Amino acid sequence: MSNPGQGEVTRQEIFQQPELWPTTLARVDAATQRLDLGKRLSEKRILFTGAGTSAYAARAAATAGANCLAVPTTDLLIDAERHLAGVDVLVSLARSGGSPESAAVVERVRALGPDIFQLAITCNPESALTRSPLDGILLLDPRTNDRSLVMTSSFSNLVLAGQALLRRDAVGEAVDLSARHGASLLPAIDEACRLVAGAARERIVILSSSPLQAWAQEAGLKALEMTAGAFPVVTETFLGLRHGPMSFVRGDTLVIALLSSDPSRRLYEQDLLRELRAKRIGYLVGIADIGKSDGLFDAVIPAMAPRLADELRTPFEIVAAQLFGYHLSLSKGIDPDNPSPGGVINRVVQGVTIHPARPAR
Repeated sequence: MSNPGQGEVTRQEIFQQPELWPTTLARVDAATQRLDLGKRLSEKRILFTGAGTSAYAARAAATAGANCLAVPTTDLLIDAERHLAGVDVLVSLARSGGSPESAAVVERVRALGPDIFQLAITCNPESALTRSPLDGILLLDPRTNDRSLVMTSSFSNLVLAGQALLRRDAVGEAVDLSARHGASLLPAIDEACRLVAGAARERIVILSSSPLQAWAQEAGLKALEMTAGAFPVVTETFLGLRHGPMSFVRGDTLVIALLSSDPSRRLYEQDLLRELRAKRIGYLVGIADIGKSDGLFDAVIPAMAPRLADELRTPFEIVAAQLFGYHLSLSKGIDPDNPSPGGVINRVVQGVTIHPARPAR
């Protein structure tokens, strides 16, 4: 059972997100004007990067642009030359900016590609990242700099900022809709997530289709880190599940499926869900439009933005995954604000030694 007061910070940071999304757009607009980002980013090859949750934010941001890619700083640091080929712009995403890899990547890229324009989007104005040799910094609202160990407000707003740099008008319309609709829908999402967390037994599978795979990875991480690893978690695409990972699914495995807004993708997703039902494996939970769940699920969590294009949905649909992880944490008697009291993981990654780079070939 949870103790009174547990998770209050995390809960507040999850619920404040609809209020913060418009502030991120305003800050993107100001930075765009100040740094002439429209010209600097137009028709450029852009690499988004970050570590951990910020790496998933980078991947989600990159889906908004056809000429974008995402590489985690944890890969970029040790294999920069291979990943930088053809890159014009590097956008570093970070909550604290204090992870050792964050500033080290900026310095490594500056040495290898001095003409690459480097921009950081961060929630913390005072960090090693902001003191590194950047060409520009986009600071988000201070409230996005989550106090909790886990990233919630920071994740959705980092994704939004990255996407807005690429598709400002479409992201603006999405925020206008989701900020209003999301705030009113949050109590229903919260209650549905509490009930679904109560149905979790031993293992969890999280499914999405390709444009939302960063959502699935972050959703899986929230369930994992907020319960101190109490539940094994597999994240996969609907079509990918058949190719081996379905062996992980047992009768009582909690399967959380985010349905696509694209009718063609959704047909493939529904086929897979019907197959799981026919095999009598999995307790099936859909994150879906309540009116269009087609009777496929044992439980439904209301989707916040079911009609948006999939590539723009991650910052809004992640709220359900955050609340699921929050209630799962409480169900295990763990404080969501500090789900690793033994220090196995920390709010800012520690213990990374930055070694001298090998000479450029």
